[in-house]
Amino acid sequence: MIQTKYGKVSGIDHGWYEEYRGIPYAKAPVGELRWKAPQEPEPFEGVYDATAFQAKCWQRTGSSPPWDKDFYDDPNFEKPLSEDCLYLNIWAPKEASGCPVAFWIHGGAFMGGSGAEKEFDGAEYARRGVIFVSIQYRLGIFGFLAHPWLTEESGFSGNYGILDQIAALKWVYENIEAFGGDPDNITVFGQSAGAMSTQTLISTPLTGHMIAKAILQSGGSYGVGLHRDMPLKEEESYGKIFEEVLGVSFLKEMREIPADKLFELSGAFMGKAMPLAKGLFLTPNMDGRLLSGGYYELMDKGEIKDIPYMVGSTKDDIMVSPDMKDPMERPLYKGSIAFSEKLEALGRKPAFVYSFERDLPGDAQGAWHSAELWYMMGTLGRCWRPWEEHDYVLSARMLDCWTNFMKTGDPNGAGEAAWRPCTKADPFVMVLD
Repeated sequence: MIQTKYGKVSGIDHGWYEEYRGIPYAKAPVGELRWKAPQEPEPFEGVYDATAFQAKCWQRTGSSPPWDKDFYDDPNFEKPLSEDCLYLNIWAPKEASGCPVAFWIHGGAFMGGSGAEKEFDGAEYARRGVIFVSIQYRLGIFGFLAHPWLTEESGFSGNYGILDQIAALKWVYENIEAFGGDPDNITVFGQSAGAMSTQTLISTPLTGHMIAKAILQSGGSYGVGLHRDMPLKEEESYGKIFEEVLGVSFLKEMREIPADKLFELSGAFMGKAMPLAKGLFLTPNMDGRLLSGGYYELMDKGEIKDIPYMVGSTKDDIMVSPDMKDPMERPLYKGSIAFSEKLEALGRKPAFVYSFERDLPGDAQGAWHSAELWYMMGTLGRCWRPWEEHDYVLSARMLDCWTNFMKTGDPNGAGEAAWRPCTKADPFVMVLD
């Protein structure tokens, strides 16, 4: 039984660690709260039962190889879809006290995913003395739709999914001590869109002093990468297309459309908007509030948090083709090194940079985008692949590095220095294979 700011919660006792599922960190963003900043949750009545994962945001289910067979055959993906999706999950060592906190943001192109995917689990973090938190946030049209009507109403629009992440971070900062965590030692980390989210959170003043460290996996970069600076006006132009698809004349009408119907119509909207956007467009935008400029522009100005960083990618990551023989041809590999060298140029501590290069056994997909998740989560046993002893050793090594970094800002263990920071004079990249 844990006493939070909003009342008592009870979870699952696993013996040596405790798990709390589906804790609401904000009011359900439905009805009049659709396309508004998240609101503080109501206090619990009695004891909140945190023993079940909650619904994820509306999204398309299924995927293409290798993600379909690895991640999307999970029964969790059969759970109901809902706008009511602002929940977080916590794994904590038994009788924890002053533990570092790992704040995980899932990927999925800002269009899919959840905080309870089968490859995610905090047990191995708890085993190493770290409290693990996974969160959910609004996705797609529910999380990132911008429109002039919404901007006129609130002074900004879009970015709701990122504001959800900030609300979850604030909830953790204010409540994690009750679970045995140290609110002044929170590491924010994520992969793909989760890494892009992390780069947003370290670039905005709205997160204040709540982030102590950050890890950016296959999405964080400088100069070259997945990021695209999205002006608010451009994002609003796509919102106007959605207005036309819906056939509405007022914001009130948009909010009155049932969520399932809204999501159904989003397919036609994406078909019209994607060719104009030429790629991802329901993403964080530069609204002057969350982001005052582009990601690389903000780095140039030194307007990112001065904290320890880890950043990296996989050998066969997004935007990598078989003819790229030189690692520096890989955009995220090059962008990760540039990220660290930029920190150094700003007079900051350079980052620890990695490249995950283990070809996963069982097929010929290689070290694909997201392949490292099984390893750094310690969940190999949930996957169909014919793992070898080497894979379990690599997973343990990565878990040690990730949790060491969360504890001290250095992925090396006590007295070790194998993983050097990446500098201009010594552009060291730790190969994880």
